[in-house]
Amino acid sequence: MPTNSDPRDLAVSAPGSPGSSASVGAESARSRGKVRAFLDLVAIEHSVFALPFAYLSALTAMEVSGGRVRWLDLLLITVAMVGARTFAMAANRILDRRIDARNPRTASRELVTGAVSVRTAWTGAAVALVVFLAAAALLNPLCLVLAPLAVVPLVVYPYGKRFTNWPHAILAVAQAVGPVGAWLGVTGTLDGSWPAWLLGVAVGLWIGGFDLIYACQDAEVDRQIGVHSVPARYGLRFALHASTVAHVVTFVLFLWFGALVGFGWPWWIGLALTALAFGYQHVVVSPTDLSKVNRAFFTANGFVGIALFVFALLDLVVRLGLRP
Repeated sequence: MPTNSDPRDLAVSAPGSPGSSASVGAESARSRGKVRAFLDLVAIEHSVFALPFAYLSALTAMEVSGGRVRWLDLLLITVAMVGARTFAMAANRILDRRIDARNPRTASRELVTGAVSVRTAWTGAAVALVVFLAAAALLNPLCLVLAPLAVVPLVVYPYGKRFTNWPHAILAVAQAVGPVGAWLGVTGTLDGSWPAWLLGVAVGLWIGGFDLIYACQDAEVDRQIGVHSVPARYGLRFALHASTVAHVVTFVLFLWFGALVGFGWPWWIGLALTALAFGYQHVVVSPTDLSKVNRAFFTANGFVGIALFVFALLDLVVRLGLRP
């Protein structure tokens, strides 16, 4: 055995030692585990519900302003949307962690169980916010100036359930920002942005209306722990009727948007399928049976966003001549 060997050389080959490949692998696995847990915390896969309408708004704006797809703008809009949503979800989970701990349905969330630390969640939220602001800055000066205003409802929403029976309306405002921001990201001006505002209100009412349904699951617990919501204050039947009204208005606004921007038959087919999805959502959920709320969320809401985007894209490509 060499007499001049350094103890650190032996440490390199010792399994489990700080410098060993096994230790590095374990640390890498732990890092991946933290990232995965954070992505679970913010339900990153649910971005699919908001992105199609941002794309729809952006592509419509591109058609209006020249008819060519600007791929870099679409990429930056994607980054901005995912960043904003990730920040909103992380902040929501952080601010609601004590409420979540008192609700059996949410007691298994990552911040409650310790799978994600509060420090990690704040770090992730901060990174997501920086990513959002950076993407807005790269789009155009107007987006950067307005970006802080878009953050306001994202932060206010978690507090809403502490002071108003209608926190769902705050969520609606937060969701309405997406299509408007995507339009402004393409055009860089408020001039002629009326269709985006119309689409934004429709999307806000769509998500706000579903949030009324989703909150029905927690109505009894919310009353016990002092959380405000429409179902907790006015009852399940009222909340479901209010959701129906919101979605009827949503559908009317989708009709209006299509007519305003001159969409053709593919859009109307998409709307017909959307009407079926809305109907399904309200048929499978009732004041006496909330067992299918998650099915309505994942199936109906995901379908609405994707169906409308796909048929709108078909219309833009085939009829309006949008081209790469």
